[in-house]
Amino acid sequence: MELGVVRGISYGVWGPPDEFVPQARTLGAGLIRAYVYWGQVERTPGQYDWTAVDALLAQTDTEELWLTVCASSTWATRQPTEFLPPSPPKDPNQYADFVHRLVERCQGRVTYWQCENEPSNTGLLWSGTAAEYVEHLRTMHDAVKKADPDATVVLGGCGYDVLSSEQGSEPRQFFHHVLDAGRDSFDLFSVHLYSDPVPHHLDDVRAMMRAHGYEKPLVAGELGGPTPMEYPEAMAALFETGTDIRALYARDDLPDDLRMFLVGCPQELEDKRHRIACRHLVVRTLLALAGGVERTVYWHLAPEVPGEIDPYQLMGVMFGKLNLLAYEGRELTRRNPAADAFAFLAAHLRDATTVTQLDDHSVRIDDRVIVKWTDNVDEIPIFVTV
Repeated sequence: MELGVVRGISYGVWGPPDEFVPQARTLGAGLIRAYVYWGQVERTPGQYDWTAVDALLAQTDTEELWLTVCASSTWATRQPTEFLPPSPPKDPNQYADFVHRLVERCQGRVTYWQCENEPSNTGLLWSGTAAEYVEHLRTMHDAVKKADPDATVVLGGCGYDVLSSEQGSEPRQFFHHVLDAGRDSFDLFSVHLYSDPVPHHLDDVRAMMRAHGYEKPLVAGELGGPTPMEYPEAMAALFETGTDIRALYARDDLPDDLRMFLVGCPQELEDKRHRIACRHLVVRTLLALAGGVERTVYWHLAPEVPGEIDPYQLMGVMFGKLNLLAYEGRELTRRNPAADAFAFLAAHLRDATTVTQLDDHSVRIDDRVIVKWTDNVDEIPIFVTV
């Protein structure tokens, strides 16, 4: 069993594509997920820049590759942008040609091709309707399969906006439409596991597919924690402040469940968050594998670019501390505690064939290791050799 890791969402977009695969390999990652943008590669019609794609391919050896392809473009899409959100192409044939060229460039070395990410998160990660996403997915699927019949097409990830919402919510309606109309245009369903309980989320998304008469294999395209979304008091305080993150830092009445996500928080809270992150990485990965998920991919490997991190961004508060590695100068050399947990788990899963859930607080890896944990989220799981 191989563990995967996401590089981030902007590899080679805001600066030269740096080296990161060897560092991920050192942690035991056997699957690398990265993003590529239409406008990043085809900057003007018919003019291609393969710098980031070639840099990624040059670093990989035995690793599986997963590319999330985003249609963002300043010239080819309905909503011009260099980054997010992508929108439907003005000419689907132009997009199909780009995808075909991209897949051919990778010469069969990319196993998984994903069409956008969390498209139900409309306005942020996809600027279009569910019906438009289905057409977009169909175009990409056909172009990928024409260039590489053995490649696997992954549906855009199903995330917290769906899993945390009630039946009939807009995000769920979005996915139900996609699962109905787009059933023949993907091979794997990607679920994002940022909250508990993992088994319930897996049952939930399988039930969504069964409601349309079929069930396809699951992959966990993103997995990690903790995030403020798991703490009601933290989210309440965050909503009170709104998007003014500077005002959030200025408050002295924040609950510890939110303070631990801020840069420069007290060391005891930083240490606590590290322990929780290690626990979430281990427990969610093992529960996903025990639940029949084919691949798990941790979010995420490292900051997007070297240099000082701006603490006053909402996404930084939500996800900024989940990285396994950190830059020292321009090199990814500093390991956070979760990196050691990732490497420890990867070593135990290497050559494993089964992960079996024994009860709510333990799993077995083959017949050689039992992993146990308690209800206390501040305690790291225990590995017991049997």
